[in-house]
Amino acid sequence: MDVLNTLKRMSIRQIAQQALNFCLIVSSALMIWKGLSVVTNSESPIVVVLSESMEPAFQRGDLLFLTLGREPISVGEICVFKIEGKDVPIVHRVIELHNDAKTGEQFILTKGDNNPVDDRGLYQPGQMWIKREHVIGRVKGFLPYLGIVTIILNDYPQVKIAMLVLLGIMVLVNREE
Repeated sequence: MDVLNTLKRMSIRQIAQQALNFCLIVSSALMIWKGLSVVTNSESPIVVVLSESMEPAFQRGDLLFLTLGREPISVGEICVFKIEGKDVPIVHRVIELHNDAKTGEQFILTKGDNNPVDDRGLYQPGQMWIKREHVIGRVKGFLPYLGIVTIILNDYPQVKIAMLVLLGIMVLVNREE
């Protein structure tokens, strides 16, 4: 009830200012994300490890920082790639490469460190390699367990909604004198 009383005491101008502050926060976060995308040359400069397939190198919930340079990918490098028809990017290690001498195209075979077999079972039916254009980034650094918040918010949508409502209320009620 305290929130409603605070809102009732605010003028239309103050409420509009708070709403604009909220929009500014959201747009700033988007600009930072896009700026990181440009600097790292990756469509997704930060990803969260969602499974245990890369243990012990990375744990579920680790936050990974990616870049994507023009230099060829090498065996042993950890890459993040997307498979056509699947929404979630995969973080796995390159175990084998094939370079087409005629076209110069690089073909990549990957495997999770904790998986018993390579990733051909994850690729599209009949696909034996992924292409360089499927790779969205190379792992350059990580922060352990920091991405667990993202996992919780995706696994429990009611927590995400509650958090957004709480943040919205906090922005609206927080009056700048």
